[in-house]
Amino acid sequence: MSRIQQAFAANKQKGSTTLVPFITMGDPDLKTSVDIIAELEAAGADVVELGVPYSDPLADGPVIQESSQRALQHGVTILDVVRTAQTCRERGIQLPFILFTYYNPVLQMGPERFIPLLKEHGIDGLIIPDLPIEENGDVYRLCQEHGLDLIPLVAPTSHERIRNICSTAMGFIYCISSLGVTGTRSEFYRGLEPFVEQVKQAADLPVAIGFGISNREQVERLGQIADGVVIGSAIVRKIGETIPLLTGGDDSRREGLRQIREFVSQFKV
Repeated sequence: MSRIQQAFAANKQKGSTTLVPFITMGDPDLKTSVDIIAELEAAGADVVELGVPYSDPLADGPVIQESSQRALQHGVTILDVVRTAQTCRERGIQLPFILFTYYNPVLQMGPERFIPLLKEHGIDGLIIPDLPIEENGDVYRLCQEHGLDLIPLVAPTSHERIRNICSTAMGFIYCISSLGVTGTRSEFYRGLEPFVEQVKQAADLPVAIGFGISNREQVERLGQIADGVVIGSAIVRKIGETIPLLTGGDDSRREGLRQIREFVSQFKV
């Protein structure tokens, strides 16, 4: 059982929903990202997605696109993100890490070099939203060889592909709650519950729901049908709102980090 699966198993035993926050690494800077991850751990997060800033994030809505642009303006690269994961480990942060990246940076580096690098730097899992299962053979093999969870995204439109996607999944199954890109929502896909049930029947792994979750009430409701929730845009927006504090003096910075911790803590149920 991987560290990611262990986190889900521990929460299941406690009757708790596994909380998986997403942040864009390097927004506003990499040092602050490390401090934010420490606050996520203090707030009760169980696993963290480390988002690699990317210029053309096809699955991401405007909030995460804007955060990526801020990070890219500071020259943050995929290697910077990987190295920062190791910095977190050296600081004593124990949370399982999932690297979230689009495929082009992986291809540019070469999967044979890239996958071992993740494990060496304390990363436990990988999500590549634009790499379909039909084309992920090399990445899948390398993840197996190096003990890295390759986590698939399953959409309500996956239909007959669901069983095939789940058959090679690792870590957990990431169910997309809505059609379209990321971003906070008041309503989810109408057929979400039967969709998640279909995924559960096809998989022996935990199931988490992501895309659009923005308040505690939604977490409580979705926690009734899934093992975990992934929260991205709501947290990334909060980080963006606190940048003036995070980039100020020491007292200001502490206040910004406190606000982020308190915001994220509401999602732990």
